[in-house]
Amino acid sequence: MGIAQKIIDEQRQRVLEAGSARWRIVSAQLAAKVGPMAVRGALLAPRLGSRRGLPLIGRGVRVRNPHLVHVGTDVVVEDFAEIQGLSREGIRLGDRVSIGSGALIRPSSYYSRAVGVGLVMGDDSSLSPGCYIGCSGGVTIGEKTMLGPGVRVFAEDHVMDDPTVDVKSQGVAWAPITIGSGCWIASGVTITSGVTIGDGAVIAAGAVVTRDVPAGAVFGGIPAREIKNRNMS
Repeated sequence: MGIAQKIIDEQRQRVLEAGSARWRIVSAQLAAKVGPMAVRGALLAPRLGSRRGLPLIGRGVRVRNPHLVHVGTDVVVEDFAEIQGLSREGIRLGDRVSIGSGALIRPSSYYSRAVGVGLVMGDDSSLSPGCYIGCSGGVTIGEKTMLGPGVRVFAEDHVMDDPTVDVKSQGVAWAPITIGSGCWIASGVTITSGVTIGDGAVIAAGAVVTRDVPAGAVFGGIPAREIKNRNMS
């Protein structure tokens, strides 16, 4: 069964379980959306570096350097998302990964700056609408991890050591970011370069994460600090 038909069948079952007799209308509306997504996925698939199945691709999606993008099964990229493939290790999306509308994945600049490292996303992980993944220094996201709307991840930082030279001229320093499996990164969170977030951690909405987060910890605030640990509750 293709991913488009699978989505339609699962939605039909949810509507029926909710007690709606109008499942045929809902299914028709969903088919009108995912059908063209499947067609766009079929057109993109031959240009990808590797794939397991056909992705669903929304309207206005931009995939630059697709030969450096690798996708698993049942991958969904929603409307107007952008994936920049140009990177040393490529963009690697696991099975059932979803990229929300307007999300940006950028390991490298379009304007003659250094080629960055890239992104790895584990199975069943997701980027919500409006996420920005700056993966020049390398970003790894584990399995079943959710990034909420507007999350910003920056695996680089501007160098500013010399106060006699403008910051732009001093360039950037890369440092990888690792986000473990089973994490929830709530809306509006910013994660700075060099940070590791352990498995099962939760980051509260709007937090700015500037240091490592232990597995199972709940962090919040600016800068983010530990509120509690789920493993010790």
